Amino acid sequence: MTVQLPAADGSLRTYEPRTEPLAVSAGTPFTSRTVFSAAHVVADPYADTTPDSPAAVDWDATLAFRRHLWSHGLGVAEAMDTAQRGMGLDWAGAAELIRRSAAEAKAVGGRIACGAGTDQITSGGVAEIRAAYEEQLAVVEEAGAQPILMASRALAAAARGPEDYLEVYGHLLRQSAEPVILHWLGPMFDPALEGYWGSYDLDAATETFLEVIAAHPDKVDGIKVSLLDAGREVALRRRLPPSVRCYTGDDFHYPELIAGDEQGFSHALLGIFDPLGPLAAEAVRVLDTGDTAGFRRLLDPTVELSRHLFQPPTRFYKTGVVFLAWLAGHQSHFTMAGGLQSARSLPHLARAYELADGLGLFPDPKLAEERMKTLLALYGVAQ
Repeated sequence: MTVQLPAADGSLRTYEPRTEPLAVSAGTPFTSRTVFSAAHVVADPYADTTPDSPAAVDWDATLAFRRHLWSHGLGVAEAMDTAQRGMGLDWAGAAELIRRSAAEAKAVGGRIACGAGTDQITSGGVAEIRAAYEEQLAVVEEAGAQPILMASRALAAAARGPEDYLEVYGHLLRQSAEPVILHWLGPMFDPALEGYWGSYDLDAATETFLEVIAAHPDKVDGIKVSLLDAGREVALRRRLPPSVRCYTGDDFHYPELIAGDEQGFSHALLGIFDPLGPLAAEAVRVLDTGDTAGFRRLLDPTVELSRHLFQPPTRFYKTGVVFLAWLAGHQSHFTMAGGLQSARSLPHLARAYELADGLGLFPDPKLAEERMKTLLALYGVAQ
């Protein structure tokens, strides 16, 4: 059987799907790297999904997907950008997601870290921003999860300079019960975060970021860097205190950053490890044996898919992630909070299917083929 896939120029190409998935299985916990997958949420397909409506989540399917990730040894990074935080998932929905996922993690013995930000407010001064962070930090800690201090749109808009970042983050770190993960999310993921850490100059911003860490190294488990700049991440990684991990959030260069060099390596907290979960886990277990070349042989071929999903405008990568979850059978529909399933074109989705199928990511290739053909038929593409 073949599939007629559309290209951006309006032409069709014939693709022959594979018949067998990549052979991967659950295994032992990782020993050489700490690895989180930032997980997507499954929307309720019967709910109002207009952009201004509150998020309606299919909790059974959402939690089932987290169990899938935990079964392969991955940690779950919850209520993050991949879960449409600030792009369909509001704070009320995120708080419920944190509570439910943390309880599920405790029940199955899975590792979980959850995002704490300020998205319950849209503006305010430093005092209001600090209070918003405190509210969310309390929810994460009360749920028993590790906090990830997310970048704040409100702080980016209100800060007068680096001193406000030092004041807000210093206050939060002093009161946090356990070490947190600090998240530097670049403007390619969220344009409202341009100039974060008090400067549009990334070198100056880096110095402020490092100053925050240096003042409270005992309260910082690690940093997640999402700037899509491998050289900058490596330079930053080499300047961290020995006790502070670097979690790569670079969905363009993750194999080389996780593999590392003679001076160190990055751990991982990645949105691309949502669709790549089992394959990524298999690769890390190979790396655990000291076989860096084998790790790269498994993971390097996935970069083309990741770069495709995260192509500009990068913030819409979630559409491709959810689309692949539908094709893989992790959910029964291709519907997203806020109607975000419409954020990528049919040719973009067709190419994502082709690349993912080529990697063997679909547990049931026939189901993926049938669902792809259903979508194509809805768009009027005859087979």
